[in-house]
Amino acid sequence: MSKYTTHEYDVLVIGAGGAGLRAAIEASGSGVTCGLVCKSLLGKAHTVMAEGGMAAALANVDERDSWTTHFADTMRGGQYLNNWRMAELHAKEAPDRVRELEAWGAVMDRTKDGKILQRNFGGHKYPRLAHVGDRTGLEMIRTLQDHGIHQGIQVHMEVTVVELLTDGERVIGAFAYERDHGRFVVFKAKAVVMATGGIGRAFRITSNSWEYTGDGHALAYLAGADLMDMEFIQFHPTGMVWPPSVRGILVTEGVRGEGGILTNSEGRRFMFDDIPDAYTSSTSDNEEEGWRYVTGDKSARRPPELLTRDHVARCIVREVKAGRGSPHGGVFLDIAWIKQHISDSEAHIKKKLPSMYHQFKELANVDITQEPMEVGPTTHYVMGGIKVDGDSQMSTVPGLFAAGECAAGLHGANRLGGNSLSDLVVFGKRAGEYAAKFAKDNSTGQVNDDQVSKIAAWAEAPFERGNSGENPFTIQSDLQVMMQDKVGIVREENELNEALDALEKLKARAEHAAADVNRDYNPGWHTAMDLRNLLTVSEASARSALQRTESRGAHTRLDHPDKNDEEAKVNNVVRKGSDGQMLIERIPITPIRNDLQQIIEENK
Repeated sequence: MSKYTTHEYDVLVIGAGGAGLRAAIEASGSGVTCGLVCKSLLGKAHTVMAEGGMAAALANVDERDSWTTHFADTMRGGQYLNNWRMAELHAKEAPDRVRELEAWGAVMDRTKDGKILQRNFGGHKYPRLAHVGDRTGLEMIRTLQDHGIHQGIQVHMEVTVVELLTDGERVIGAFAYERDHGRFVVFKAKAVVMATGGIGRAFRITSNSWEYTGDGHALAYLAGADLMDMEFIQFHPTGMVWPPSVRGILVTEGVRGEGGILTNSEGRRFMFDDIPDAYTSSTSDNEEEGWRYVTGDKSARRPPELLTRDHVARCIVREVKAGRGSPHGGVFLDIAWIKQHISDSEAHIKKKLPSMYHQFKELANVDITQEPMEVGPTTHYVMGGIKVDGDSQMSTVPGLFAAGECAAGLHGANRLGGNSLSDLVVFGKRAGEYAAKFAKDNSTGQVNDDQVSKIAAWAEAPFERGNSGENPFTIQSDLQVMMQDKVGIVREENELNEALDALEKLKARAEHAAADVNRDYNPGWHTAMDLRNLLTVSEASARSALQRTESRGAHTRLDHPDKNDEEAKVNNVVRKGSDGQMLIERIPITPIRNDLQQIIEENK
């Protein structure tokens, strides 16, 4: 270990998005030393791409909203597979976290009387998303960074963690490398917080940035932590589909929240064709009522475009497969139609959706104030992740905590739009708080030099293969195509088994991935190491999807199209067996507390 640069902290936070920054702020504010590792540059976290807003029952636009309604909406959206304690804490604490961001300098959109403005979003009963135009995630990161810079946090930019270090069953640090010159770094810590985001780069079409290679999920799993709900991968219904260079880039749900409608090639608003029974009492069945809801008429019901993301995505796929799609394989999202109701609609759209206007104008030469956008489903978010305690966010491995997208539980089978940003700050705070407490109560562990040497040898192996090895980019591309085809929006047993067979072959190829000898700025070497994480989360998702023989939330099985009451009673948990094989265990869901069950019944 003496060969490598070593840093020692009480708490090490891996990931510098909303959850990581909030965890680091809380930990450092608790009087412990804190190090923050980010794979990219500070400020480039994928959180900046979150556009629509953060869900919190502030009740600024509709006074009927409350934490109980938000809780019930979250549980219903998650098909009741959620960790109900996390859903309760999230609904109760989200308003305080939003007000906290405001106090730290976040500049929110405002109502006429100066309160934080809130907009409609899919799956939410009332206007609930506090927002900054369509750049909410960017404002969150700016605010957290500006506040956190004064907390004494030590930031390590462009550093990627390769493996967690352990002492017995406890996590005591991490082994990493600097992305610029390839130097190895050892981090010693009494507690580690994972805040690494999602797994979208395992798929061909994704809204996720290049960092999202499932690092936190895989590193925790390899260290002995349980993963949960890995079959539930959300495909956002609206990503750009044209031109090919921008395929998958997110088109915020805020477009639909501001009145955008979905139409097929026949010009028909197809979302009226399929409104689930669970939503018939709250969803409009005519255009005029849906528009009145968007404009704030409390007596109107919401438009069907604001149903949950899994449902909207499936409806879009249905239209495309039926031959009623757009020229490039999607459907049309039209916000320009509001000119029928608003005299200066062009200025209104540019004010409410400035990023969307710029994105389509610059990247697709489409003026969204005048013409529809072509959109289609894109891999967006994984509900599954590291299994954590609802209160403390500690995983099943002592000393290892997780928050944000890499942690499981809050969202169940499907996440509601806007719950992700409030999730980051609610559970980022909790993870930082309890990690600091753990660090105060425990001594520094003993780093094993043999473990460090083995990790370093594994990381250097691609250099030794030279011309005899395989291009890691080719392996990753083949993985992405396979996952998109076999473990995508709809699944079936035969294809999932084919995916598992393909993954075994891809694993064997990954063991022969090669890299050029030069360590400096070597993306081929970085990709060769990323493959282990990508293959781990891909296998966890495929095995969990095969195990769940029903269709629920973001998981759709063509061979099991209906919900199964028995399946609703369990979560799929993934853990590493003693022989290194991946195991799936079915864990019964803890019965919900009586008072929370009553809230759900009252809000149905």
